[in-house]
Amino acid sequence: MAAYLQWRRFVFFDRETVKEPPGPDGAGGKPLALPPGIAVCDSGRGSLVFGDILRGGGRRRCRALCQIWFLPRSLQLSSFQAYKLRVTHLYQLKQHSILVSVGEDEEGINPLVKVWNLEKRDGGNPLCTRIFPAIPGNKPTVVSCLTVHENLNFMAIGFADGSVVLTKGDITRDRHSKTQILHEGCYPVTGLAFRQSGKTTHLFVVTTENIQSYMLSVKDYPHLELDTHGCGLRCSSLSDPSQDLQFIVAGNECVYLYQPDERGPCFAFEGQKLIIHWYRGYLIVVSKDRKSSPKSEFAGNEAQNSDKQVLNVYDLCNKFIAYSSIFDDIVDVLAEWGSLYVLTRDGKIHVLQEKDTQTKLEARKSMLFRKNLFEMAINLAKSHHLDSDGLSEIFRQYGDHLYNKGNHDGAIQQYIRTIGKLEPSYVIRKFLDAQRIHNLTAYLQTLHLQSLANADHTTLLLNCYTKLKDSSKLEEFIKTSESEVRFDVETAIKVLRQAGYYSHAVYLAEKHAHHEWYLKIQLEDIKNYQEALRYIGKLPFDQAESNMKRYGKILMHHVPNETTELLKILCTDYQPSGDNEGPGMLEGKKANSEEFIPVFANNSRELKAFLEHMTEVQVDSPQGVYDTLLELRLQNWAHEQDEQIKEKLHNEALTLLKSGRFKTVFDKALVLCQMHNFKDGVLYLYEQGKLFQQIMHYHMQNEQYKKVIEVCELYGDQEACLWEQALGYFARKEEDCKEYIAAVLKHIENKNLMPPLLVVQTLAHNSTATLSVIKDYLVNKLQKQSRQIEQDEQRIQKYREETTRIRQEIEELKASPKIFQKTKCSICTGALELPSVHFLCGHSFHQHCFESYSESDSECPTCMPENRKVMDMIRAQEQKRDLHDQFQHQLKCSNDGFSVVADYFGRGVFNKLTLITDLPSGKAATTIEAGLQRELLIHTKRST
Repeated sequence: MAAYLQWRRFVFFDRETVKEPPGPDGAGGKPLALPPGIAVCDSGRGSLVFGDILRGGGRRRCRALCQIWFLPRSLQLSSFQAYKLRVTHLYQLKQHSILVSVGEDEEGINPLVKVWNLEKRDGGNPLCTRIFPAIPGNKPTVVSCLTVHENLNFMAIGFADGSVVLTKGDITRDRHSKTQILHEGCYPVTGLAFRQSGKTTHLFVVTTENIQSYMLSVKDYPHLELDTHGCGLRCSSLSDPSQDLQFIVAGNECVYLYQPDERGPCFAFEGQKLIIHWYRGYLIVVSKDRKSSPKSEFAGNEAQNSDKQVLNVYDLCNKFIAYSSIFDDIVDVLAEWGSLYVLTRDGKIHVLQEKDTQTKLEARKSMLFRKNLFEMAINLAKSHHLDSDGLSEIFRQYGDHLYNKGNHDGAIQQYIRTIGKLEPSYVIRKFLDAQRIHNLTAYLQTLHLQSLANADHTTLLLNCYTKLKDSSKLEEFIKTSESEVRFDVETAIKVLRQAGYYSHAVYLAEKHAHHEWYLKIQLEDIKNYQEALRYIGKLPFDQAESNMKRYGKILMHHVPNETTELLKILCTDYQPSGDNEGPGMLEGKKANSEEFIPVFANNSRELKAFLEHMTEVQVDSPQGVYDTLLELRLQNWAHEQDEQIKEKLHNEALTLLKSGRFKTVFDKALVLCQMHNFKDGVLYLYEQGKLFQQIMHYHMQNEQYKKVIEVCELYGDQEACLWEQALGYFARKEEDCKEYIAAVLKHIENKNLMPPLLVVQTLAHNSTATLSVIKDYLVNKLQKQSRQIEQDEQRIQKYREETTRIRQEIEELKASPKIFQKTKCSICTGALELPSVHFLCGHSFHQHCFESYSESDSECPTCMPENRKVMDMIRAQEQKRDLHDQFQHQLKCSNDGFSVVADYFGRGVFNKLTLITDLPSGKAATTIEAGLQRELLIHTKRST
């Protein structure tokens, strides 16, 4: 129970008297006066509605009596006659233009209920859609109260004898509604109210002695008695949803609030209550002064004295009095157009206009802040829906007040409520003292929960946790689900690492996929190399590759075997080892194995295993892999002392060279073999590169005479100068090399590679080489030349005789006739018939055969191919002769002889010429015969 005497009082309403509107002449300003005799009133649908009664005895009629009056916002009164005697009750629906009235048309107790449709007219008046008597069961009794449900399906009428009549159905029509007695009792009914909650409808019934609740949405209308005391007329009302639609009953000592099934809170407002209403979250109470006479048995509503009455406006949520004023004889209080209208018995209307929210709040705050009533100020601001900026300012001032009083725990709670509006640095500066670190931690936690923290706030919060050594709070902060992360993860990892909370930092890095930080902490702080390697193996390909390049050397130094195995997988067919499968996680990718060779610095054993694995599983590995593997094998071979192992390494290196992977890097492989003095490799590469002279020079440098001869025998056919170089090599040797010189001379003699004079000059440089060395060579050479001279002389004699014979034939052809005695065609070999064609060469043809096969009329088809060859040779010789003459001429006349030589060189004039010093006999004879045929062809005249 709350005593209203302790409640603060405010003036949140402005009071004015309603005045008449200005007339045509501009006159106005007089208080608006209502017609006399106003007994009942209501409001809704943009109008104040009044009902009057016929005063005095007899049957006197007055045009202004028994009327229902409407006062719109324009303050132009209008009325129509509703009853003949009096209007006792009015109910204006708020959501429909329906007015329900109760009144009398004749003397006696015979009240009538009329339902008016204000939107339809009947002769200028509202249309009356329904009329029916109100008395229950034909028992004459007075109507005490009336209420109508906004859905137009329920209407309840209370009577002075304790009865309640319920009309269910369409209240505007007789046919669609049903009337029944809902409640019977011994005490007058003083108040009725419908409560709608969802699909449930309740009816509150209050008498002078009890309060009951009926459930109308259930068959048989079960009811419940809520209390054993009641109230007077017009001392009950229904609140709005802000007070959960509670039924309010005002007694002389307290005001009670009820739910349909129980009694709620009560407020100790003393004084005799005359009228109560609910308006926009306020409870309006009209009561008598405490000095007034005691109430009558029926709530004193009909008192005719002129005692002063007090109107109080209560805010039940915030527990203060929003307005209080004294009026003379209040008839009723109405709410319309956003204001309260107080109707007094003298016909005047007073309007109570609520001040705007900002004005009320400023007035309240100034007073409440002075008295340090911040909680009330906050509640007031919330109830009037003050914006967040205004509330934040109140919280800030409240926090400052508590902070100055030393209540730091309370102050931080108020500052927390300013998050999002007040700059966090304002609060943080106040609590940087080590003694207030708990408060600062609470504030920073809330700042993060609302996702308003920056990196500095995260750093500060984590430092608070570490200074407090509050591991549980620290774990709770960082081990939130990913969707709830409200801090900068990277900043948190840095702070935790700096503070030595490595396990927490690693947890954050792994959970939020900060791979670089995870590996840094594992390798540099925790030194857990195995775990770091395992983590890299779970990463997607691109990240695993980059991290192995970055940390591969460290891992190779501490866990070489495991690192090598991971690199093998990474460079062949990598797939992450983790369970999570996402885009790009399943396809096999391969890293460039050559890029990881620097990782194996100072780990030659692991490097060799890695390179050999790559060459086995990937034959198309980068060239650098093969180059490095060759160098590594050559190094191992060069430094090995064990002969068996050295032989094995020798074979491995040579096998690698013979794999065919060094064709494009021939020079590099050759340099490696030369650096490590790998003789077999050098010779193999010389052979592959056709560097036969280098092979021979290699053996010459090592004075391996037999090898020199072997090289000449193997490659002398491909490069004849090898024998000449071998002869020169042995000729320069001062030691006895007669055996090798004889072998060389024998080959030179067989192949006719050098002139004898040049051989003699070459051997003249050797002081140990005597004439006996070349005696056989010179004798054989001279003998061959002698035989050749004899053969040449015989051929010359033969050619001379042949020439003489041919010349005689030419003379005969010129001087004597040619007899053609051929009987067969030289083409078809058929018997020769006329017409025929004969040539001087002795061939004869049928004319049709000649025409079919001959390409020229002047040439023999049989001799033409051989003749053309000879003619081509003659033309070629003539062209070469002309070209030589032209070249000599240009060379003599040109200022730049080199450019002339270069030009002819490009045209192929200086192509390699092979000189044959000793032709075979058959070949020489053929040449002589070709010359004779040429001469014959030149001097022979063909005819047909």
